Amino acid sequence: MQQFRDRVAVVTGAASGMGRAMADRFAAEGMKVVLADVEEAPLAHAERVLTDAGADVIAVRADVSSLADVQALAQKALDAFGAVHVVCNNAGVGTGGFSWEQTEADWRWVLGVNLWGVFHGIRTFVPIMLEQGTEGHIINTASVAGLMASPFMSSYTVSKFGVVALSETLHMELALRQSKIKVSVLCPGLVNTRITDSGRNRPDALRNPDQPAAGGDPTGLRERLEKEGLPPSEVARQVFEAIRDERFHILTDDKFDDVIRTRVEDVLARRQPTPRAMG
Repeated sequence: MQQFRDRVAVVTGAASGMGRAMADRFAAEGMKVVLADVEEAPLAHAERVLTDAGADVIAVRADVSSLADVQALAQKALDAFGAVHVVCNNAGVGTGGFSWEQTEADWRWVLGVNLWGVFHGIRTFVPIMLEQGTEGHIINTASVAGLMASPFMSSYTVSKFGVVALSETLHMELALRQSKIKVSVLCPGLVNTRITDSGRNRPDALRNPDQPAAGGDPTGLRERLEKEGLPPSEVARQVFEAIRDERFHILTDDKFDDVIRTRVEDVLARRQPTPRAMG
């Protein structure tokens, strides 16, 4: 895409973190922005701040694990702005622990948001964008965890590997259609967001017995994100440039390149996975 002013972007997980930074960047480029999130107070705050700054935005409360919610989100975007040109399937959550100790509720929650949420976005928005016949771009947020495995992150890693595979498949399918819609998969490394506090938005029906509302940080990741993580605004800059340059892979830094390379070499050499520390 080369034209951004007055084009329409839909961003899920837009109330905080990378989603909020993407929304800010799109608004700064003159785009109309649809903010979607499950966390209503921060969502309303983001809408108010962007509106006060002169942006043309609407906020929609949506749970991406629900197809009906995503379909309603699309309809509200069309009702407000008449079209959709950029979709960022960005909402994400995480939990940790030994694979055999993660519960069915853990898996349903993480896969529901991280993987099914991306599928719901594709299933809902791609037909709309194909019908428009205009330039468009889909950004699916995976993770560097979608390119390599780490201990204590099984449900999160599985969800992100799925997003990478889904994004590659979608890219090939749209290319076969000679579509004007392009695809990128965002694989950030360490970013200073509140992903380790995502349990604050976990539905009661998918909460483990005696689990605190805020969840926990069994992997000790929170401190690393605060100390080493990129600012979300830097990720948003790279996302915007990938859309402009029609680039598929968005790896936000090179810190994990050696680990990813080793994993690929392990596969091609048919050898055991190389052990590595978490994160």
